[in-house]
Parts: sequence; structure tokens; C-alpha cells
Amino acid sequence: MKSASGKVGSEAIESKGWIGAHKWLLLRRFSQLTILALFLLSPWLAKLTEVWLIKGNLASSLTLNIIPLTDPYVLLQSIVAGQWPISTGFIGAFIIAAFYFIIGGRVYCSWVCPINIVTDVAAWLRDKLKLKGGVTMNRHTRFWILGFTLLLSLLTGTLAWELINPVSIVFRSLIFGMGLAWGMILAIFLLDFAVSRRAWCGHLCPVGAFYSLLGKKSLIRVDAYQREKCDDCMDCFIVCPEQQVIKQPLKGADKGISSIINSSQCTNCGRCIDVCAEDVFKFNSKLKKSN
Repeated sequence: MKSASGKVGSEAIESKGWIGAHKWLLLRRFSQLTILALFLLSPWLAKLTEVWLIKGNLASSLTLNIIPLTDPYVLLQSIVAGQWPISTGFIGAFIIAAFYFIIGGRVYCSWVCPINIVTDVAAWLRDKLKLKGGVTMNRHTRFWILGFTLLLSLLTGTLAWELINPVSIVFRSLIFGMGLAWGMILAIFLLDFAVSRRAWCGHLCPVGAFYSLLGKKSLIRVDAYQREKCDDCMDCFIVCPEQQVIKQPLKGADKGISSIINSSQCTNCGRCIDVCAEDVFKFNSKLKKSN
């Protein structure tokens, strides 16, 4: 049942308090901004301490001059383009791939990618102004774009996606001056706000498509472990950026469907956990038996 205000999440705030009803959102923002700050502040800190925390960007970096980290998607583009990486590139890609394989591939989208902040603001404003409709996009489009970027890398011998990747452009611009990045951010904001709900992350971004494939068998999942307590308020469905992943785990008990959201499209953002006053959802491991 909805609270008297009728606003999405208002009942959760009443039962859990504002912090409790925004816990995972706050943790996601902390994660995104901390990662961004570490990259930006590392050159300044290195001047003071002569120790680099992180060199590079989200595509390829070196932590404490010891631990290499490489985006597996970037590594794949490099190989396809005929630019064979050095051994640390493979080591860094293995570390990242192993992490997302266990935690969940699209955790990158909701917990790491800074563009997610922009798309979340667009979605929030769209809902605040009660904008409906928009262009209908096929969610498989991002996989076609993923394939096309690899084909383009093969044909041109370049890291094709990295030339126009909004995340890479933003990182470069924060160091050398925003310039083009502001236009890129504005375009993505307007796309999600005025053209189609969750268009960029949910339908177009090939990075999200790649990580969804990488995390197909990941162990950490959202679990509707108390789905019998669901009161059909629809708040979880409204706030979910990938609404299609919720219905079967939440309503499939009579069909013997697991309560764990196994879809690789789930971003493990925790929105459904925050917004549910009945505490239907929690993070769980696929290795544990679910109700």
C-alpha cells in the first residue's frame, strides 16, 4: 500500500527513515565520486608525497605503482585492432574480469561509471515532471553497437570506442579542460530526459552490454527473498533502470522460479532494496539457498 503522500519511496522513508531508504544510493554515489576523486587527486598528492595512488584512467591504470588494472573491453578492442598489449595489460584485465565475474558485470554501470550520475539525474527529473512516453528503443541495440565497435576496431586498427567513449572523454577533459565533454554530458542528459527513459545506459551503451556478458554467471545478486510480503505497490518496478528483470523473481513463486534476479542486465544498484518498505529485497549470493 502507498503512504498518504502517494510518492514513490515515501512509505520506505516512513518505515526506515531517510537514510535507510537511500542507503544504497548514498553508497553508490560515494563509490562513484571516490573513484573519480582518486584519479583526479593522485597527481596533486604525488607532488606532496612522491607516491602515486593511481595513474591513468578507467580504461587502464596502475595503482600504487604495483597493481595494473585494465578494462577488458579496451583490451579486447586492442587485440582486435592488432595492437597486442604488454603482459601487464593482460594481468590488469584478468583482475578486473575476475572482480566483475564474481560481483556482477553491470555493477560497473551503477557503482563506477560517472555517466550514471548524469542519467540518474535525467531519470529523476523526468519522473519529477511526470514525463511519459518517448521513443521506444530495443534493448538489444547496445549489443549490436558493441559488435560494431569491435568490427570498427578490426577495420581501422584503432580502439574505436575509446575515441568517442563519454567516460574517457570526461576523464581527459577533467585534466585538460572540459570543452567537448560538456556537450557530451548534455547530449546524454537530453537523450534520457527528453527522448527515451534510460536510453543511454539501458539501450545504447556498449560498455554496459559488454559487462552484462562478463557478469552473466556472477555470484552476487539481488534476491526477492521475502517476496510473499510484496504488497504490489510497484515502487521497485518504477525506480528500476532495468524493469524487465524484476517480475519473474518477484512473482514467480507459484511457478517454481527462483527469487534471485539472475538476469545479467540487473545493475545491482540496490534501488529496489532502498524503496521497498516491506524489505522484500536484499543482496544475496547465488551459492546460498533462496526462498
